[in-house]
Amino acid sequence: MDGIIPLYKERGMTSFDCVNRLRRILKTKKIGHSGTLDPSVDGVLPICIGKATKVVEYLMQSGKVYQGELLIGKATTTEDLDGEIIAAQPVTSKISPDVIRDQMATLTGAITQIPPMYSAVKVKGKRLYEYARAGESVDRPVRHVTIDKFELVSADYDQDKQEERVRFKVACSKGTYVRTLVVELAKRLGYPGTMSWLTRLKSGGFTLDQTLSLGDVQDAVTAGTITHYLYPLDYALRNYPAVELSADQWKAVQNGGWLKPAELSSSAAELVLKYDHQTKALYHFDDYHHAYQPTKMFSTN
Repeated sequence: MDGIIPLYKERGMTSFDCVNRLRRILKTKKIGHSGTLDPSVDGVLPICIGKATKVVEYLMQSGKVYQGELLIGKATTTEDLDGEIIAAQPVTSKISPDVIRDQMATLTGAITQIPPMYSAVKVKGKRLYEYARAGESVDRPVRHVTIDKFELVSADYDQDKQEERVRFKVACSKGTYVRTLVVELAKRLGYPGTMSWLTRLKSGGFTLDQTLSLGDVQDAVTAGTITHYLYPLDYALRNYPAVELSADQWKAVQNGGWLKPAELSSSAAELVLKYDHQTKALYHFDDYHHAYQPTKMFSTN
C-alpha cells in the first residue's frame, strides 16, 4: 500500500500515537507523518505510507494555515494551557482591535523565533522538553521563519475575569511555533499571554475538509475501500514541472544518469521525471555541469 492519507488528528493524541494506530489498522510499518502537531492541537496531519514516505520532506515544505485563540492576561510554562501559570496581569479594559492588528502586522513577514523550552527540538542530543522537565536551562537555536498572514478573527473582552481572548488565523512557513508567535503578540500588547487552543486548517496542500479520522480509516479498511482515499506520492510534487521520459532516457535515469536541457526541452530549476506516466525521480539543474542531475529517486523499476 502506497500513498498519502490526510489524517485529522484529534486533540489529546501525539502525532506518534496516530502513526502507531495507523500501523496497526493498515498492517504496515512503513509510515511517516509530515510535521508534528502538539497533543493539544487538532487538525490536518498528512500521513505517508509505503513508497510515499520518500516525499515526506516535500510535503513539509509547503506552508501551513492555523486558526486559534490567544488568552491575554496569563502566561504559562508551555505557552499553552497544558502548563503552569507563571505570570498574570489583569486586562483592565478592552484592547482596541486596531491596536491588535497593528501589532500583528509587526509580526508578519520574515521573523526570528526561539523555540519554547517545552518543544521537541533537539539540543546536544536531548529534546528541549527533557531539559525543561529536569529544571535545566540550555541555549536554544534561533529559527528563521516566514509569517505570510496574521489576521484577527475576533476579540472578546471579559470584564469579570479581566482577560481578553483573541481569535486569529495565521499562514506560515514550516518550523513556525504558533504558540510562541501569539505569546509574542501578547507581549507587544503589554501583557502576558498563552495560546488557549489551536487547529491546523491546512498542511501539505491538504485542507481540513479533505481529512479522514482514524475511525474513517478503520471503516475504509474494513470495507476494502481504503485505496480510494489514498493520494499518490505525485501530490507532494504537484508544484514541480514534469517531463515524460523516453525509453532510452529512462534507462539512463535508472542508473542515475545526467540529462541535458535539450533532451528534456526544459529550463526549469527542478523537474519531476515520469516514465509510463509514473513518477520516477526528482532532478535539479546543475549550472557547473550544465546538466540535470538526480535529487531523489522514487522508483527504479
